[in-house]
Amino acid sequence: MLKAVIFDMDGVIVNSEPLHHLAYKNMFKEFKLEVSNSLYESFTGQSTHSICKQLCEIFNLNDDPNLLVQSKRKHFKVIFDNDTSFQMIDGALELIQDYFDNKITLVLASSASMTNIDRVFEKFDLNKYFKSKISGADLKESKPNPEIFVKAAKLTGHSKEECIVIEDSTNGIVAAKSAGIYCVGYNSFNSKNQNYDNANIVITDLNEIKFKKVSELL
Repeated sequence: MLKAVIFDMDGVIVNSEPLHHLAYKNMFKEFKLEVSNSLYESFTGQSTHSICKQLCEIFNLNDDPNLLVQSKRKHFKVIFDNDTSFQMIDGALELIQDYFDNKITLVLASSASMTNIDRVFEKFDLNKYFKSKISGADLKESKPNPEIFVKAAKLTGHSKEECIVIEDSTNGIVAAKSAGIYCVGYNSFNSKNQNYDNANIVITDLNEIKFKKVSELL
């Protein structure tokens, strides 16, 4: 029986990917890195620190990965604070409210930093719906490692067999499945070149997983 839903944030609740992409591009320019689209897309769902660590290895940089992290976050803050068009993904707020009204426990498990998570949650007044939030940036391993979803399931207060994860990235789906949790793959217009083969079900619209439709999945 479904008792808890674990949400990813970027690509599921908000489409912040264009903002992140621009912040990364500004950071790449700052460090003179030529990053292909395919390499960038392979990072989807991973934490900023994990991505910057890989960039230092791939491009043989002598810089501390934390310098790249600080640069990217600096650029993101400026972009976020000045983008008046930034909104929640269609149907996300209604889905969150639907689960909340039906007594489903909600936990956020995002690779974003807690600072960025808090920015989004404060902007759209989401804290009142969620029991807990967890940032992959504060963990030892990034998605596709299952650590974030193992911890998120514990935070729900229910067994992982009573939880589902909603994810839009290959790395996130692999992480959820490796944690042994039922995973909904959200293949939205905003998702670019992601693989959904490992998801239990794949949707293209958040309305497909309203409470009445998913309550009997488990």
